[in-house]
Amino acid sequence: MEPLAKDYKLSFDHDMKSNGLTLLAGLSLLLPALFLFKQEDAILYPHPGLVLLPMFFGMRWAAFAVPTLLFFVWNPDLFRGGAEVPKRSYVLLLVAIVVNTLWLVLGWKDGLAVQGARYNYSVCMVNIAWVILLIVMFARTWHAKPSFKLNVLVHWLLFAWLAWFAFPFFGEFI
Repeated sequence: MEPLAKDYKLSFDHDMKSNGLTLLAGLSLLLPALFLFKQEDAILYPHPGLVLLPMFFGMRWAAFAVPTLLFFVWNPDLFRGGAEVPKRSYVLLLVAIVVNTLWLVLGWKDGLAVQGARYNYSVCMVNIAWVILLIVMFARTWHAKPSFKLNVLVHWLLFAWLAWFAFPFFGEFI
């Protein structure tokens, strides 16, 4: 009977650690939204689409929680200490990169006219850096032995990018 008790304790401790780390990672995605209520265009928070779009639908106070909620819903296996990065996360990364690129290209002219060249180029460079980091990290998960901490890290990086710099707002606020 004793080995079963040890296994249960190990599992319980592991679940508590994975729950805590996953919860902390998800809640930290609320931090970029602190910049949300600044109305001026800021390179440090270019009003990302993931947060801005819910605001347009009247959910101003709830919009900041969207990245955190999506992080929790997207990969609930993190709460159980899941080490494997789901294939859908690779697909999400690819789709987000393609759509973000189109977003930048289509909004570029409005961004130049309203925010200016410095803002556009800075936001674009930050997006390129995030994308490179994400590609490198996701490639690492593809080839490395599955790891819970790496799984949390790549998902946190993905949702931090979506919450902070992906799909930046170009143009005038209405």
